[in-house]
Amino acid sequence: MTRQQGVMGLPWARARAKAGRLVYRSIIVLAYVFMLCPLFFVLWFSVFQDAILTFPPSGYTFKWYINAWENKAFLNGLIFSFQVATLAAAASLVLGVLAALGLIRYRFTGSGLINTLLLSPLLVPGIIVGVAVYLFYLRTENILDTDIVGSFWGLALAHVCLTIPWTVRLVSASMVGLDGTIEEAARNLGASPIVAFFKITLPMLRPALVASGLFCFIVSFENLELSLSLVGPGYTTLPIAIMQYLEFNLDPTLAAVSTVQIVILGAVMLITDRYVKLSRVI
Repeated sequence: MTRQQGVMGLPWARARAKAGRLVYRSIIVLAYVFMLCPLFFVLWFSVFQDAILTFPPSGYTFKWYINAWENKAFLNGLIFSFQVATLAAAASLVLGVLAALGLIRYRFTGSGLINTLLLSPLLVPGIIVGVAVYLFYLRTENILDTDIVGSFWGLALAHVCLTIPWTVRLVSASMVGLDGTIEEAARNLGASPIVAFFKITLPMLRPALVASGLFCFIVSFENLELSLSLVGPGYTTLPIAIMQYLEFNLDPTLAAVSTVQIVILGAVMLITDRYVKLSRVI
Protein backbone atom coordinates (compact mmCIF):
# COMPACT_ATOMS: atom_id res chain seq x y z
CA MET A 1 0.00 0.00 0.00
CA THR A 2 1.39 3.36 -0.98
CA ARG A 3 1.42 6.38 1.26
CA GLN A 4 -1.28 8.06 -0.86
CA GLN A 5 -3.58 5.05 -0.51
CA GLY A 6 -3.03 5.02 3.23
CA VAL A 7 -3.97 8.70 3.50
CA MET A 8 -7.07 8.14 1.38
CA GLY A 9 -8.13 5.18 3.53
CA LEU A 10 -7.81 7.12 6.80
CA PRO A 11 -11.19 8.93 6.51
CA TRP A 12 -12.90 5.60 5.80
CA ALA A 13 -11.32 4.07 8.91
CA ARG A 14 -12.50 7.00 11.00
CA ALA A 15 -15.99 6.72 9.53
CA ARG A 16 -16.14 3.01 10.33
CA ALA A 17 -14.95 3.66 13.91
CA LYS A 18 -17.56 6.41 14.33
CA ALA A 19 -20.30 4.14 12.96
CA GLY A 20 -19.18 1.37 15.32
CA ARG A 21 -19.43 3.69 18.32
CA LEU A 22 -22.86 4.86 17.16
CA VAL A 23 -24.11 1.26 16.86
CA TYR A 24 -22.65 0.40 20.27
CA ARG A 25 -24.37 3.35 21.95
CA SER A 26 -27.64 2.59 20.16
CA ILE A 27 -27.58 -0.98 21.49
CA ILE A 28 -27.00 0.31 25.02
CA VAL A 29 -29.90 2.76 24.71
CA LEU A 30 -32.19 0.02 23.37
CA ALA A 31 -31.18 -2.26 26.24
CA TYR A 32 -32.06 0.42 28.79
CA VAL A 33 -35.36 1.12 27.04
CA PHE A 34 -36.18 -2.60 27.07
CA MET A 35 -35.44 -2.85 30.81
CA LEU A 36 -37.27 0.34 31.79
CA CYS A 37 -40.37 -0.15 29.63
CA PRO A 38 -42.19 -2.30 32.24
CA LEU A 39 -41.60 0.37 34.89
CA PHE A 40 -42.87 3.07 32.55
CA PHE A 41 -46.07 1.16 31.75
CA VAL A 42 -46.75 0.41 35.43
CA LEU A 43 -46.44 4.13 36.17
CA TRP A 44 -48.65 4.97 33.21
CA PHE A 45 -51.35 2.44 34.15
CA SER A 46 -51.46 3.79 37.71
CA VAL A 47 -52.98 7.09 36.52
CA PHE A 48 -55.59 5.64 34.14
CA GLN A 49 -59.08 6.90 34.94
CA ASP A 50 -60.85 3.74 33.78
CA ALA A 51 -61.28 0.88 36.25
CA ILE A 52 -60.71 -1.58 33.39
CA LEU A 53 -57.58 -0.94 31.36
CA THR A 54 -58.44 0.36 27.89
CA PHE A 55 -56.36 2.04 25.19
CA PRO A 56 -56.44 4.93 24.80
CA PRO A 57 -57.56 5.86 28.33
CA SER A 58 -60.53 8.15 28.73
CA GLY A 59 -58.58 10.32 31.18
CA TYR A 60 -56.03 10.42 33.95
CA THR A 61 -56.46 10.56 37.72
CA PHE A 62 -54.63 9.93 41.00
CA LYS A 63 -57.64 8.38 42.74
CA TRP A 64 -56.08 4.90 42.64
CA TYR A 65 -53.27 6.11 44.89
CA ILE A 66 -55.89 7.35 47.33
CA ASN A 67 -57.69 4.01 47.07
CA ALA A 68 -54.46 2.15 47.83
CA TRP A 69 -53.76 4.38 50.84
CA GLU A 70 -57.23 3.79 52.25
CA ASN A 71 -56.90 0.01 51.88
CA LYS A 72 -55.71 -1.27 55.27
CA ALA A 73 -54.39 -4.52 53.79
CA PHE A 74 -51.79 -2.68 51.72
CA LEU A 75 -50.65 -0.48 54.61
CA ASN A 76 -50.46 -3.36 57.09
CA GLY A 77 -48.70 -5.52 54.51
CA LEU A 78 -46.16 -2.77 53.85
CA ILE A 79 -45.39 -2.40 57.55
CA PHE A 80 -45.19 -6.15 58.13
CA SER A 81 -42.98 -6.69 55.09
CA PHE A 82 -40.68 -3.91 56.27
CA GLN A 83 -40.37 -5.49 59.71
CA VAL A 84 -39.61 -8.97 58.37
CA ALA A 85 -37.19 -7.69 55.73
CA THR A 86 -35.29 -5.53 58.22
CA LEU A 87 -34.91 -8.39 60.68
CA ALA A 88 -33.92 -10.84 57.93
CA ALA A 89 -31.32 -8.43 56.52
CA ALA A 90 -29.77 -7.75 59.94
CA ALA A 91 -29.61 -11.44 60.90
CA SER A 92 -28.25 -12.40 57.48
CA LEU A 93 -25.46 -9.85 57.80
CA VAL A 94 -24.30 -11.23 61.15
CA LEU A 95 -24.54 -14.90 60.21
CA GLY A 96 -23.33 -14.39 56.64
CA VAL A 97 -20.20 -12.50 57.70
CA LEU A 98 -19.31 -15.21 60.21
CA ALA A 99 -19.87 -17.91 57.59
CA ALA A 100 -17.82 -16.08 54.96
CA LEU A 101 -15.03 -15.49 57.47
CA GLY A 102 -14.86 -19.18 58.31
CA LEU A 103 -14.95 -20.28 54.66
CA ILE A 104 -12.31 -17.83 53.41
CA ARG A 105 -9.90 -17.59 56.33
CA TYR A 106 -9.98 -21.22 57.48
CA ARG A 107 -9.70 -24.23 55.22
CA PHE A 108 -11.14 -27.43 56.66
CA THR A 109 -12.63 -30.70 55.49
CA GLY A 110 -16.11 -30.15 54.11
CA SER A 111 -15.76 -26.40 53.55
CA GLY A 112 -16.71 -26.81 49.89
CA LEU A 113 -19.84 -28.75 50.86
CA ILE A 114 -20.84 -26.08 53.39
CA ASN A 115 -20.27 -23.33 50.84
CA THR A 116 -22.49 -25.15 48.33
CA LEU A 117 -25.14 -25.68 51.00
CA LEU A 118 -25.15 -21.98 51.92
CA LEU A 119 -25.55 -20.97 48.27
CA SER A 120 -28.15 -23.64 47.42
CA PRO A 121 -31.22 -21.39 48.04
CA LEU A 122 -30.10 -19.37 44.99
CA LEU A 123 -30.41 -22.47 42.80
CA VAL A 124 -33.70 -23.93 44.05
CA PRO A 125 -37.00 -22.45 42.75
CA GLY A 126 -38.78 -20.35 45.34
CA ILE A 127 -42.00 -22.38 45.36
CA ILE A 128 -40.04 -25.56 46.14
CA VAL A 129 -38.23 -23.81 48.99
CA GLY A 130 -41.56 -22.59 50.36
CA VAL A 131 -43.13 -26.05 50.34
CA ALA A 132 -40.01 -27.63 51.85
CA VAL A 133 -39.85 -25.10 54.70
CA TYR A 134 -43.58 -25.53 55.34
CA LEU A 135 -43.28 -29.32 55.62
CA PHE A 136 -40.19 -28.96 57.83
CA TYR A 137 -42.05 -26.60 60.16
CA LEU A 138 -44.97 -29.04 60.40
CA ARG A 139 -42.64 -31.87 61.38
CA THR A 140 -40.87 -29.62 63.91
CA GLU A 141 -44.22 -28.60 65.42
CA ASN A 142 -45.09 -32.24 66.03
CA ILE A 143 -41.76 -32.84 67.75
CA LEU A 144 -41.61 -29.66 69.86
CA ASP A 145 -45.37 -29.32 70.40
CA THR A 146 -45.32 -25.62 69.57
CA ASP A 147 -46.71 -23.42 66.82
CA ILE A 148 -44.21 -22.28 64.18
CA VAL A 149 -46.25 -21.99 60.99
CA GLY A 150 -48.09 -18.68 61.08
CA SER A 151 -45.76 -17.07 63.64
CA PHE A 152 -43.68 -13.97 63.03
CA TRP A 153 -40.45 -15.63 64.09
CA GLY A 154 -41.07 -18.66 61.90
CA LEU A 155 -41.51 -16.43 58.85
CA ALA A 156 -38.48 -14.30 59.77
CA LEU A 157 -36.29 -17.38 60.22
CA ALA A 158 -37.32 -18.68 56.80
CA HIS A 159 -36.45 -15.32 55.24
CA VAL A 160 -33.05 -15.38 56.96
CA CYS A 161 -32.33 -18.77 55.35
CA LEU A 162 -33.40 -17.29 52.02
CA THR A 163 -31.21 -14.19 52.24
CA ILE A 164 -28.01 -15.57 53.79
CA PRO A 165 -26.60 -16.69 50.38
CA TRP A 166 -26.46 -13.07 49.22
CA THR A 167 -24.35 -12.05 52.21
CA VAL A 168 -22.05 -15.07 51.95
CA ARG A 169 -21.50 -14.54 48.24
CA LEU A 170 -20.79 -10.79 48.36
CA VAL A 171 -18.73 -10.80 51.56
CA SER A 172 -16.70 -13.82 50.43
CA ALA A 173 -15.86 -12.11 47.15
CA SER A 174 -14.73 -8.99 49.02
CA MET A 175 -12.67 -10.96 51.54
CA VAL A 176 -10.76 -12.66 48.75
CA GLY A 177 -9.62 -9.28 47.45
CA LEU A 178 -8.59 -7.83 50.83
CA ASP A 179 -4.96 -7.17 51.64
CA GLY A 180 -4.28 -9.44 54.60
CA THR A 181 -1.03 -7.67 55.46
CA ILE A 182 -2.95 -4.72 56.94
CA GLU A 183 -4.66 -6.88 59.55
CA GLU A 184 -1.39 -8.75 60.13
CA ALA A 185 0.38 -5.45 60.77
CA ALA A 186 -2.28 -4.49 63.32
CA ARG A 187 -1.80 -7.80 65.12
CA ASN A 188 1.97 -7.33 65.13
CA LEU A 189 1.41 -3.98 66.85
CA GLY A 190 -0.46 -5.66 69.69
CA ALA A 191 -4.08 -5.83 68.51
CA SER A 192 -5.96 -9.01 69.35
CA PRO A 193 -7.62 -10.98 66.50
CA ILE A 194 -11.07 -9.67 67.51
CA VAL A 195 -9.90 -6.04 67.72
CA ALA A 196 -8.08 -6.34 64.39
CA PHE A 197 -11.20 -7.75 62.75
CA PHE A 198 -13.52 -5.02 64.03
CA LYS A 199 -11.05 -2.15 63.57
CA ILE A 200 -9.39 -3.18 60.30
CA THR A 201 -11.19 -5.93 58.37
CA LEU A 202 -14.80 -4.95 59.00
CA PRO A 203 -14.39 -1.30 57.84
CA MET A 204 -12.74 -2.52 54.64
CA LEU A 205 -15.78 -4.75 54.05
CA ARG A 206 -18.25 -1.86 54.36
CA PRO A 207 -19.20 -1.74 50.64
CA ALA A 208 -19.92 -5.48 50.65
CA LEU A 209 -21.88 -5.23 53.91
CA VAL A 210 -24.04 -2.38 52.65
CA ALA A 211 -24.69 -4.12 49.34
CA SER A 212 -25.49 -7.39 51.14
CA GLY A 213 -27.92 -5.70 53.49
CA LEU A 214 -29.60 -3.95 50.57
CA PHE A 215 -30.05 -7.10 48.52
CA CYS A 216 -31.20 -9.12 51.54
CA PHE A 217 -33.80 -6.48 52.31
CA ILE A 218 -35.10 -6.41 48.74
CA VAL A 219 -35.18 -10.20 48.38
CA SER A 220 -37.11 -10.56 51.63
CA PHE A 221 -39.41 -7.60 50.97
CA GLU A 222 -40.40 -8.88 47.51
CA ASN A 223 -40.72 -12.56 48.40
CA LEU A 224 -44.07 -14.23 47.73
CA GLU A 225 -43.48 -17.98 47.29
CA LEU A 226 -41.90 -18.57 50.70
CA SER A 227 -44.22 -16.24 52.62
CA LEU A 228 -47.42 -17.57 51.06
CA SER A 229 -47.47 -20.80 53.07
CA LEU A 230 -46.00 -19.41 56.30
CA VAL A 231 -48.05 -16.31 57.18
CA GLY A 232 -50.68 -16.69 59.84
CA PRO A 233 -54.07 -15.10 60.57
CA GLY A 234 -53.79 -11.36 60.96
CA TYR A 235 -50.41 -11.24 59.23
CA THR A 236 -49.84 -10.54 55.58
CA THR A 237 -46.94 -9.24 53.55
CA LEU A 238 -47.32 -6.67 50.80
CA PRO A 239 -46.87 -9.17 47.91
CA ILE A 240 -49.55 -11.40 49.44
CA ALA A 241 -51.88 -8.41 49.90
CA ILE A 242 -51.37 -7.56 46.23
CA MET A 243 -52.15 -11.13 45.16
CA GLN A 244 -55.30 -11.26 47.30
CA TYR A 245 -56.53 -7.95 45.89
CA LEU A 246 -55.91 -9.20 42.37
CA GLU A 247 -58.28 -12.15 42.92
CA PHE A 248 -61.35 -9.89 42.93
CA ASN A 249 -60.22 -6.58 41.41
CA LEU A 250 -58.59 -5.54 38.14
CA ASP A 251 -58.43 -1.77 38.58
CA PRO A 252 -55.18 0.25 38.45
CA THR A 253 -54.85 0.27 42.26
CA LEU A 254 -52.25 -2.47 41.99
CA ALA A 255 -50.28 -0.36 39.53
CA ALA A 256 -50.35 2.51 42.05
CA VAL A 257 -49.12 0.20 44.84
CA SER A 258 -46.39 -1.18 42.59
CA THR A 259 -45.31 2.34 41.62
CA VAL A 260 -44.95 3.37 45.25
CA GLN A 261 -43.04 0.17 45.95
CA ILE A 262 -40.69 0.79 43.01
CA VAL A 263 -40.08 4.39 44.12
CA ILE A 264 -39.27 3.34 47.70
CA LEU A 265 -36.85 0.60 46.69
CA GLY A 266 -35.29 2.79 44.02
CA ALA A 267 -34.74 5.59 46.53
CA VAL A 268 -33.11 3.15 48.95
CA MET A 269 -30.73 1.97 46.23
CA LEU A 270 -29.86 5.51 45.13
CA ILE A 271 -29.18 6.64 48.69
CA THR A 272 -27.07 3.55 49.32
CA ASP A 273 -25.10 4.06 46.12
CA ARG A 274 -24.51 7.68 47.12
CA TYR A 275 -22.40 6.60 50.10
CA VAL A 276 -21.19 3.17 48.97
CA LYS A 277 -20.65 2.53 45.26
CA LEU A 278 -22.51 -0.70 44.57
CA SER A 279 -20.61 -1.20 41.32
CA ARG A 280 -17.49 -2.02 43.33
CA VAL A 281 -18.99 -5.17 44.83
CA ILE A 282 -21.69 -6.21 42.34
